[in-house]
Amino acid sequence: MTADPRTATRATTRLRAPELTGRGWLNTGGTDLSLADLRGRVVVLDFWTFCCVNCLHVLDELRPLEEKYADSLVLVGVHSPKFEHEADPDALAAAVERYAVHHPVLDDPDLVTWQAYTARAWPTLVVIDPEGYIVASMSGEGHAHGLSVLVEELIAEHTAKGTLRQGDSPYSPPEPAETALRFPGKVAALPDGSVVVSDTTHHEVVWLEPDLVTERGRFGGEGVLAEPQGVLVLPEETAQRVGYDVVVADSVNHQVKGLRLGDGSWTLLAGTGEQLRERSGSGPALRQALSTPWDLAWFIDRVVVAMAGVHQLWALHLATDPADNTVAVLGGTSAEGIRDGAADEAWFAQPSGLAVSADGRRLWVADSETSALRSLDVTDDGFVVTTHVGQGLFDFGHRDGAADQALLQHPLGVTVLPDGSVAVSDTYNGAVRRFDPVAREVSTLATGLREPSDAMVQTDGSGATHLLVVESAAHQLVRIPLPDKATRVDGLARQTQRPRTAVAAGELRLEVTFTPPTGQKLDHRWGDPTWLMVSATPEHLLRAGGGSAEGLTRVLDLDPSVGDGVLHVSVRAASCDGDPVTGEVPEHAACHLYQQDWGIPVVLTEGAPAELTLDLRGV
Repeated sequence: MTADPRTATRATTRLRAPELTGRGWLNTGGTDLSLADLRGRVVVLDFWTFCCVNCLHVLDELRPLEEKYADSLVLVGVHSPKFEHEADPDALAAAVERYAVHHPVLDDPDLVTWQAYTARAWPTLVVIDPEGYIVASMSGEGHAHGLSVLVEELIAEHTAKGTLRQGDSPYSPPEPAETALRFPGKVAALPDGSVVVSDTTHHEVVWLEPDLVTERGRFGGEGVLAEPQGVLVLPEETAQRVGYDVVVADSVNHQVKGLRLGDGSWTLLAGTGEQLRERSGSGPALRQALSTPWDLAWFIDRVVVAMAGVHQLWALHLATDPADNTVAVLGGTSAEGIRDGAADEAWFAQPSGLAVSADGRRLWVADSETSALRSLDVTDDGFVVTTHVGQGLFDFGHRDGAADQALLQHPLGVTVLPDGSVAVSDTYNGAVRRFDPVAREVSTLATGLREPSDAMVQTDGSGATHLLVVESAAHQLVRIPLPDKATRVDGLARQTQRPRTAVAAGELRLEVTFTPPTGQKLDHRWGDPTWLMVSATPEHLLRAGGGSAEGLTRVLDLDPSVGDGVLHVSVRAASCDGDPVTGEVPEHAACHLYQQDWGIPVVLTEGAPAELTLDLRGV
């Protein structure tokens, strides 16, 4: 009998899975787990970090698999933090609740297990068979279908061998907590002094009296909203024309919706309910997929959407009939990082907060993954993007002073103050910061907050001005005074603590491995179905080989005088369901898109390998 080639490959390259080592476990009832405890089950390790929108997408992709294979599959989250705040055990516990993680989670603050499995990106999935051997590793999003096929193969194989042990999950839910608001996200004011706030974990929008306690109404709930974030109160004339008062970013449903406060009715404004897998979109809004809309602003007579999932800003035009609504990309190529200039060539990284200047010509952007404050400006030459505070994807801290040296840590909100300066909800520093665009100085307005995610300016009856801050992890809205003089914090600069990869200077061959799941083929009927983009920080690290092109391999030329830096690699691969007999792809076959962005810290070392291999999907 001829051996199954997939089984043969696994047999000749069997690698025992390293032990799961960390600070402790969540969702296990206080029990520490080991791989020996999980022997006999198919195990999928999900390396994630809770700042990462791609990781949140993968959590949603994995939920159906957890349910479908509950008696044979154990999903284990390995939380390996990017930011300093994410290493806080209380912050991790809050995130596990916030994002409804219903499986065991290993707390890996020192990236011990991350390094043992040679993970290079968030998210990364590693599949372990019932005998304790690694059989696959895959990075990025879009793997649910292929992972399901692989799990079924492993279940069949190990049922036949007698090595599969079915049973209950080791998941043990924590004691539920309840507050009036649960992880609120964004807030907006109505003309009468009342406010609307997105009650994210309750999947609702709450309308509060000015006392911030008395509720006028709750709208949405599961089945209508899924983790709503941005809320925008429309200008009165626009609201009267379209028939709803508030626009809501329905983040997990990948939609934008309108809410009429008078009767609680909802209107779908944009999105199909499916997550956008391509890199950009434009046209009829109700036929265009979105990707994790996070915040909203009224700018240039449009609703601007911070499309966090694809690192872009989109403009939504509201027609009287929602069927005539249109969307278009306003800024960002969907490459992740900091690059300024013309909006259609700029890079963002998970934009999460928006605010419009008093003159209406500047849109401020809290660009969370680069810990940056950015802006998109209306100029005579079109829209231009500028970075005011922030260094890059892996640099962060709490440091005030000159804007080009100041540091933030994963900000989610931005607010224009009466004097034209900007308050930044510096989420992972637990602070509200102030940027003065004239002096180009950063200072600190408040500290000691628990994950502030948004703020708005309010004036009380005496004329005193304060900030109403969404203190998300404290489950409340809190008023803080605007001090006459801000303080200055001379904190340390931080960098994401990941091991650098030693590579040779000069010519470096980059390869992204991709093995389509069983039953799928790369479809070459209309050209190469793969795409690779490479850049570097600093830019002059990469002397040649940068840019975008088809294919999964590239020869780079790295400048030895630079010494070290970060290679930014983005990849997409599309595979389609093939005929099981001929292997050909039928004309109307279902196709699946796999994608990932890497930031690989490298150090140029004499004698180091002249090849760098990254797994998009390796078996």
